[in-house]
Amino acid sequence: MTYFDIFNGDADGICALHQWRLAKPLKSTLITGVKRDISLLKKVHAITGDQLLVLDISLDKNRDALLQILDTGAMVDYFDHHFAGDIPSHPNMTSHINTDANVCTSLLVNDHLNNAYLPWAVAATFGDNLFDAATKAAEPLNLDETALKKLEHLGTLINYNGYGINESDLYFHPADLYRAIQPFVNPFEFITESKTYPILAEGYASDMAKAAELAIQSKDGTAIIMLPNEAWTRRVSGVYGNALARQHPKRAHALLTLMDDGSYRISVRAPLTNKTGADTLCMQFPTGGGRKAAAGVNALPAEMLTAFITVFQQQYQV
Repeated sequence: MTYFDIFNGDADGICALHQWRLAKPLKSTLITGVKRDISLLKKVHAITGDQLLVLDISLDKNRDALLQILDTGAMVDYFDHHFAGDIPSHPNMTSHINTDANVCTSLLVNDHLNNAYLPWAVAATFGDNLFDAATKAAEPLNLDETALKKLEHLGTLINYNGYGINESDLYFHPADLYRAIQPFVNPFEFITESKTYPILAEGYASDMAKAAELAIQSKDGTAIIMLPNEAWTRRVSGVYGNALARQHPKRAHALLTLMDDGSYRISVRAPLTNKTGADTLCMQFPTGGGRKAAAGVNALPAEMLTAFITVFQQQYQV
């Protein structure tokens, strides 16, 4: 029997897995990638009796591979909060899928584990830009403001590390970042003792300082930010979008990066006062997907850029 842990390479996926394996430790095969690399189940070669834990990747984007895996006789536990479409009913699958805009995968795992490793779930929820949900989830911890800010920054840094076109854009491969976190039951000890944390903190501060100098085109409750095609912008696009959403909660944001092949990589953030529609907006275009509050398009053809901007502005105009 082989155990497979398949997880999104962002804060939510990594912290969800960390919680689960703290509660249920065992040796597993890790399958992950950059944050946008979500078609991960096709990388799994499972046989009868294998057990798969799937965390924070859209079932809709993995449907065919999932059905093939289930038909081999492998068992699947599936936790997620992205658009799923029809959820298969199969005796080999247990699903914990909730697409509510104020829920993330780490909170679903935390609920399943009865708050056993709640600080990690709180960090992940901050990383997913669900600040109100994270603050509420943290209430049983009775943390002071300084400690809560540390979890906020930790979640942001883990999330920041996941963004990029390929692994060479990242400071750490997400599987290696998970392995660096794995020994730490207490996230505050990871912050103070690990060699990984300061590398991410310094990189994040540098990239965000550059992002603050970018031009923003705002119109009728929307904002568009064009990013140069450089490694730092590919790393920072998601967390910068999250920061802009918090600074301007009534405004929708689209961050666009022109890629080498002439297509555009896009990150969309719905207004925090109206956390809906980002997923359905992006799914109108090739390679689009995500969740209600935050979504994106991996490779928008250049000839569709004007159409995307028009639809984006029409959906969120005020």
